[in-house]
Amino acid sequence: MRIEESTLAGVVTLVPTPFHDERGLFTRTFDAQIFDDWAGVPGAAAAFLQDSQSRSGRGVIRGMHGRGGRGEAKLVRCANGAVHDVLVDARPSSPTFGRQESFLLDDDDFRHLYVPPGLLHGFQALTEVADVCYRIDRPHDPTEDLGVAYDDPDLRIHWPLPAGVVSARDRSAGSWAQLVRQLR
Repeated sequence: MRIEESTLAGVVTLVPTPFHDERGLFTRTFDAQIFDDWAGVPGAAAAFLQDSQSRSGRGVIRGMHGRGGRGEAKLVRCANGAVHDVLVDARPSSPTFGRQESFLLDDDDFRHLYVPPGLLHGFQALTEVADVCYRIDRPHDPTEDLGVAYDDPDLRIHWPLPAGVVSARDRSAGSWAQLVRQLR
């Protein structure tokens, strides 16, 4: 497993090395020691305490979501299918504040995306079925939910497919400009 830096401060992808043979493949999808070495904090991987999974159909967009307060770190991977995953840096003190980056997460290379606290996260399913797994470092507190519309004109997020199903919550999310005022 190797770790690749992103253009967003503190964001990395963890890329496993699948072993292929006549039976199929085997891969280690997470290695706490490698994560701890990258973080420079023994036991950093142990902070992840909740696993969740979503299943979405082609074109579905989930996002853009984040957490207020002390935020929420997460590891995200696509266990089945493929997604176009997007992060927006919503940390006012970050050198990459307001910037975004997208990632292809799929069941071919099994890469994980490490999302540090303070970033907005969303994705669009690219395949008929996409299962996304989240490993989260704190319990969900709905009173800290943050959201920005997936189609916010200031962010101009590129979604590769026409928008499919979008939840009522995501359709009614606020704007990037509103969130910036709230955060500052």
